[in-house]
Amino acid sequence: MIEPKPRVLRHWTLRQSVRALKATVRLFVPASLRSVLLSGLPFSLRAKLTPGVKPRLLFVGDCYYSFWFLSRALRRMGWTADTLRTDRVSADSTFLHETDLAFQYKGDLDRIRHWWFVFRSIRKYDVFSFYGVGNIRLLHADFDWTLPGLLPEHWEIRLLKRLGKKIVYMNVGCPDGVLLSSMLSLSGEVPCETCRWRDVPEVCGDDRNRAWGEVRNQLVDLVVAQGAWHKDYNDTPKLREAPQAYCLDPEFWNAALMVSTNYLLPFPKGTVALYHAVGNFALRTDSATGRNLKSTHIYLDVVRRLKAAGYPVELAFFHNVPNTEVRFYQLQADIVVDMLTFGWFGANVREALMLGKPVVCYIRPQWLEEVRKENPEYAAELPIVSATPETVYDVLRDLIEHPEKRAEIGRRSREFAVKWHSPDAAAAKMDKLYTELLLR
Repeated sequence: MIEPKPRVLRHWTLRQSVRALKATVRLFVPASLRSVLLSGLPFSLRAKLTPGVKPRLLFVGDCYYSFWFLSRALRRMGWTADTLRTDRVSADSTFLHETDLAFQYKGDLDRIRHWWFVFRSIRKYDVFSFYGVGNIRLLHADFDWTLPGLLPEHWEIRLLKRLGKKIVYMNVGCPDGVLLSSMLSLSGEVPCETCRWRDVPEVCGDDRNRAWGEVRNQLVDLVVAQGAWHKDYNDTPKLREAPQAYCLDPEFWNAALMVSTNYLLPFPKGTVALYHAVGNFALRTDSATGRNLKSTHIYLDVVRRLKAAGYPVELAFFHNVPNTEVRFYQLQADIVVDMLTFGWFGANVREALMLGKPVVCYIRPQWLEEVRKENPEYAAELPIVSATPETVYDVLRDLIEHPEKRAEIGRRSREFAVKWHSPDAAAAKMDKLYTELLLR
């Protein structure tokens, strides 16, 4: 008789153990207590004992509004998915939506509540998802560091990992995982040349970016990105291109919304409105030159040239308008214009696509190919009209002269956004990624 190999025997023993555990629970544990007992088990074991059970997830911080809409969609799929706002003061408050939970920072009682929340979270959640450079933390050091020097930095995250919890991080873009020196070595358009933070090393510099990249990759189990350059600390098997996670609600950004008179743009009939927006404009713009990474200075010049050539065009420029209101201005745009040197896009463009607007923004071929490897359909269907500072005048002139072309691109933009960036699309993608991570 041939003896079974040890590996096969171990698998057989595990199956028998699970069956025995299931039988024991059914026989001796009242139904009212089963869910309580199961809730403390790792998800991989809960999944064996209760087939079909869904994981439990906590989104920490804010990825604009994406965490909020993604958590609602995951709940519809049976997940426990909560959002926690931890910022003491947020420069992005105008772009945020709702949250389930929020830390307060008023005194010692709140400190105790924060610590108690961390320990309760160990039992309550399987996955913790974070967003933003420096923000892989549940407790803020300047408020909750009650034992200075005794606990290592990020101790609560390290504790969660020791206990089998999974840590997920949503990539911000540059300078998240890529060195400044690498960005400066890019061929073609170099975004750093107009970036306000190039000469502010505490915001972006090799030492700072390297330190963060090392900590980030050490702490996380999964980095979620959309259009990230797979260079330096982004050149890791932990990074997955999942643009769906950066989601937004098709009903909130809906071209059928009514625009009240107090939001109407003051342009005469027949004007082609170019919409351009910069969040935190003063912070991100060089006060001496007026240059910024969003290419505002380029569009101001291009609009002057178009007007001089006789085109009925106006630039509708907005900054620091609450997210709930700015959509009414976006709705009135004929064309949305964004970054011409960076090479990818962010929330402003996703919102424009969802509203069915044609978008002009530089798409770096190198980064598009990296997206294509994991998401070939996404790359093939991306409807953004790519332009550089040298080509943008001709690109805009062509769109202004051909309204039917604008309408067709706008139609594809809405279809693309609903297909790839709706909460349901995000939940379907992330349900798979999170579950694979937990069962790995």
